Amino acid sequence: MWPWKRRASVASRKKLTAFLDEGSEIEGKYTFTGTVLLNGKFQGEIDSPDTLIIGERGVVNASVRAGTLVVNGELVGNVHASERVELSGRARVFGDLEAPVIVLEEGVMFEGHCRMPRPGAADGGRDGSVVPLKRP
Repeated sequence: MWPWKRRASVASRKKLTAFLDEGSEIEGKYTFTGTVLLNGKFQGEIDSPDTLIIGERGVVNASVRAGTLVVNGELVGNVHASERVELSGRARVFGDLEAPVIVLEEGVMFEGHCRMPRPGAADGGRDGSVVPLKRP
């Protein structure tokens, strides 16, 4: 069994369509469909409607647009995810995150801003009014 599968999140349990291992170094724009596990080095821009997993040994310096992003390695750059962002394990992220759901596991390093718009809201879900929190 692959070591990264033991700690797999819900998003990473989908079948992998591509796997870039250690020793791979890519520069440019990467677009894909399906689920990609990146354990190498990447610099540039990543764009996908599906799932990107940055493995524990992955080092990414890029702007990322994805459906779901799971980070276990290092990411330097801004992220826009249409579904969710998960930072887990020993993730190190330096940049701004935007997604309807953002999950930060204890022990990750995150330096940046978070924005969590409501799903499907064209304007980010802001209507200019203040809504009180409902408390039990």
